[in-house]
Amino acid sequence: MLFLHLFLCYDVFMNTAVNELEHIKEILPVLSETALHELRAFVDYLADRERRRKELVESVLKAEQETPIRFESAEEALQAIINESEKD
Repeated sequence: MLFLHLFLCYDVFMNTAVNELEHIKEILPVLSETALHELRAFVDYLADRERRRKELVESVLKAEQETPIRFESAEEALQAIINESEKD
């Protein structure tokens, strides 16, 4: 049942994506060259932002799997940071 639900969600998403892309293709011929360059720059920006968001999510998920480090005081935590930076 879960597989069917996932498949249906994927199918709806893909149909939506295809419809959106078709609509964008219809609009492109009326845009000026300058507008096309601006559009490309904006799409590049959105793709980069999405890539960085995915990297952040992966990093957070990985960090959540690590054993937490506990300190008795702020001074102890600060000393651990200093010691770690000296190793590099």
